[in-house]
Amino acid sequence: MTTDTMLSVRNLSLEVAGTGHKVVKDISFDIAAGEIFGIVGESGSGKTLATRALISLLPPAIRVTGGSVAYKGRDVMSMPDRELRRLRGAEIGVVFQEPMTSLNPSMTIGRQLEEGLILHTKLAAEERRERILDMLRRVGIRDPDGALTAYPHEFSGGMRQRIMLASVMLLKPALLIADEPTTALDAVIQRDVMELMVDLTRAEGTAVLLISHDLPMVARYTSRIVVMEKGAIVEQGRTEDLLDAPRHPYTRKLLSSLPFRSTARAIDANRAPMVSARNVVVDYPGRKSLLKKGKPKRALHGVSIDIHEGEVVALVGGSGSGKTTFGRTIAGLVRESSGQIQFRGQSRDEDWKSFRLDCQMVFQDPYSSLDPRMTILSLVEEALRLAPGLDAAAKRKRALETLDEVGLSAAYADRYPHELSGGQRQRVAIARAVARRPRFLIADEPVSALDVTVRAQVLELFSELQKRHGFSCLFISHDLGVVEQVADRVVVMQDGRIIEEGDRDTVFDYPKEAYTRRLLSAIPALDQNDKGGVTLKWRLET
Repeated sequence: MTTDTMLSVRNLSLEVAGTGHKVVKDISFDIAAGEIFGIVGESGSGKTLATRALISLLPPAIRVTGGSVAYKGRDVMSMPDRELRRLRGAEIGVVFQEPMTSLNPSMTIGRQLEEGLILHTKLAAEERRERILDMLRRVGIRDPDGALTAYPHEFSGGMRQRIMLASVMLLKPALLIADEPTTALDAVIQRDVMELMVDLTRAEGTAVLLISHDLPMVARYTSRIVVMEKGAIVEQGRTEDLLDAPRHPYTRKLLSSLPFRSTARAIDANRAPMVSARNVVVDYPGRKSLLKKGKPKRALHGVSIDIHEGEVVALVGGSGSGKTTFGRTIAGLVRESSGQIQFRGQSRDEDWKSFRLDCQMVFQDPYSSLDPRMTILSLVEEALRLAPGLDAAAKRKRALETLDEVGLSAAYADRYPHELSGGQRQRVAIARAVARRPRFLIADEPVSALDVTVRAQVLELFSELQKRHGFSCLFISHDLGVVEQVADRVVVMQDGRIIEEGDRDTVFDYPKEAYTRRLLSAIPALDQNDKGGVTLKWRLET
């Protein structure tokens, strides 16, 4: 440990109490004052448990079996509770993954931000208020005075994460632990939050421990990285060196799983479109009160799009852009207020049953879209319930064949959704959608909740099935890295309107609209090298 080392971890090991199962295995690293340090790895790699041990916030079932944690030379493991309470918040702040679960829904934002100042400072009430308002302005809250009396549910995910960051930085900690701080956010908001966090911490001289499975995001901001797999550190070093020439096979696997641009396909745009939407408008009714009816909110403003046979059209945009509403409207899950939707040259509503059999949807979260009371085989067979010409035996055979197609053997047939991993559940959701052999598929953020390696597997599976069965697809995503890998054509939405569209390479390489350029600037352009590493170039930056 050198003189400028703020945090020193030596041979830290954790296990599940009573089982002997080690979840963190003999890890060591140092963080210097003012440094931004990253820990990357997939879900289950032990990175979150390891960092919770740094401030003695482990779950009751996890115990420390060896090693030490020293903060500014003080042994954290042997600190009494009173000293730990002074350390947490005042000297070491934590930004958790999901702000809605770490902010109290029953307390106003003002009260929650004031709590730490009351516990750790001797400021008067008026001084606390002024400091809170100043911090809310710094994190980009438009109406700081109004925010003091508002509740967490009144803010978007990005705004909640800004408020969470404000609550931590109010106390000016020497070390900030950021655990997956941007996982649930779209690319633009993710970059905004990260830039804000880096600016605030640099202004205060705060060191940052950044934990994430998003390797490009970590690489953008850190000087050094630790890579964890199955509870152990497999590689660590300077960020630039590790990306350029990774030594461990697991690091190379993570880097090779990042989305890269695929070869463009030739799509015949002169053929009649499989799906055609014209001037689609969707209005949501306003909130009703006792005395008056609320004003309707327009979610889609006359959206038009064509999707040709065998084509994958990506619909991209930030949260609230209307892309999911548009996908659900085409599927008939949301009714349009006006406009026309055609399927194979005739109105979708003329032969509604045929359309619904030929149009299937893959939802963002398979855990909520799969019935937890049904087995995997039953879930896939259910999609074939109205399929003509198939008896019970034929349906079972088709369901088993489809499960095999998505990489799930017959051994999974009698399991339930909770017995599968997130990636396996998404494979089941895809199997349900393709079992009917649809002509058109809507995929709504199908890989947004998956780790990088699982995401790569699901995307490869998706592309393989699309080529094999030739279905047209509307692929909805805020992740332009994923879009670059799978899409033939890209349509950009903002505030319920289409602002730009074109073939994938044109939109990515020559964007016309400022909003499109902003979306693209939030993701890296990746180049693989002959050493198993990658070069990250941030788009549209000079």
